[in-house]
Amino acid sequence: MIVVIGGGPAGRLGAMHLAQAGAEVRLVEQRKIGGQCLHERCMTVCALNDIARLIEYARTQKDLGILDSVPVVSYPMIQKRLCEIQEKLSSVLDAETRRAGVEVIYGAEGRLEGDRVFIDDEEVRADAVLAATGSRAAIPDIPGTSLSGVYTYQTLPAMPDLPRRLVVIGGGVVAAEFAHIFQAFGSEVEIVTRHGLLRDLDPKMRSTALRDLGGVVIREETAVVSIEGRGRVRSVLLSGGEELAADAVLLATGLVPRSDSLQGLQKGPDGAVIVDRRMRTSVEGVYAAGDVIGPPYLTPAARREGVVAAENILGRATVMDYTGIPHAMSLRYDYAFATAGTDGGFTLSAPAPAGPGSFWDVAGGFAGVAQVRVDPETGRLLGAAAAVPGASMLLSYLGYMIKQGVTVDEFDDIVEVHPSTDGVYWLARHAAGLLRQRKK
Repeated sequence: MIVVIGGGPAGRLGAMHLAQAGAEVRLVEQRKIGGQCLHERCMTVCALNDIARLIEYARTQKDLGILDSVPVVSYPMIQKRLCEIQEKLSSVLDAETRRAGVEVIYGAEGRLEGDRVFIDDEEVRADAVLAATGSRAAIPDIPGTSLSGVYTYQTLPAMPDLPRRLVVIGGGVVAAEFAHIFQAFGSEVEIVTRHGLLRDLDPKMRSTALRDLGGVVIREETAVVSIEGRGRVRSVLLSGGEELAADAVLLATGLVPRSDSLQGLQKGPDGAVIVDRRMRTSVEGVYAAGDVIGPPYLTPAARREGVVAAENILGRATVMDYTGIPHAMSLRYDYAFATAGTDGGFTLSAPAPAGPGSFWDVAGGFAGVAQVRVDPETGRLLGAAAAVPGASMLLSYLGYMIKQGVTVDEFDDIVEVHPSTDGVYWLARHAAGLLRQRKK
């Protein structure tokens, strides 16, 4: 018997991989299968951002005189319908997981004490364990975070209606995504971040993201002293003494591995379970994958980690490789990035061509951006990025090409779909031409 603790992307994919190989697998999930990706993070952002984009596209076309009005959202109805669809998707994942041969146990806690495995208070025999207990929202040490009206991505579904004034605390992708969504919905949104907003992004991509956040007030290099109110949020007090009125506050201040139920394993200072490249923990026979092992906190990485763990449990030596795994962010356009994980090379950027989802934006003088990073000696594609409709789909394949060591010369033989918003293939061909001229 193999016990998998957690039914998110890492645990579910690992469990299915094991069962399909003929292993007896028991998956223990406290809540619902699908994890935070389905119920609180990725799919929630997808759902809300679909509506935000609809409103923004309608606003663009109204400004052009094509439409006579812009839709107004019903936030309570959004949450109602969102929950219904998440339940439907969860039932689909449950059926898929069981069809693979996995026994699923809901409403129970799986926990470890070294190599001893418990389901609630009952100790069970296990030949191997895959711990995939995920993460939780990090709560900053700021007075007032317990006030009514303060939310994280996990508690946001409890917000009864759109706030008139929303303050988002944080400077990463989650802060940017939710700020964009609620600004499109009609809230007055301010972001407060101790450092720079999206500071890890390439400067060209960051400037494009800031364009998408043009209606949001952004306060960088600013600390929050406290969240004020008597029982309920009234304002956010900043380090310079300024006070921002707020009806709601969203804490988008990062993630913390959820490893409290995993005792006897070696962990890092933040609670992340320490694993090697085969997903093995410090305890023999115990593997870990997904958010519980710490960054990069990406669903594609978690899925692959779960499969790598499963392969090693089955005795097939496999190592985890993060090369080319794409990252994504959803604002007005999709933002997606993939890299070989190496520095150096030269970078080319160019405006993206107009296509599905961006044609009418040409009237405003902007239809997105594409970017490649290339090794000047070998011509190998070291990185790619795009901020266009459909960028996420594009970077899935480009990430694989980067991992395989594809050179920009090879793009000469690719015939891409048209119409599309992709400018990466053209840029890669242009880079190849530059390198050929240099060699001459």
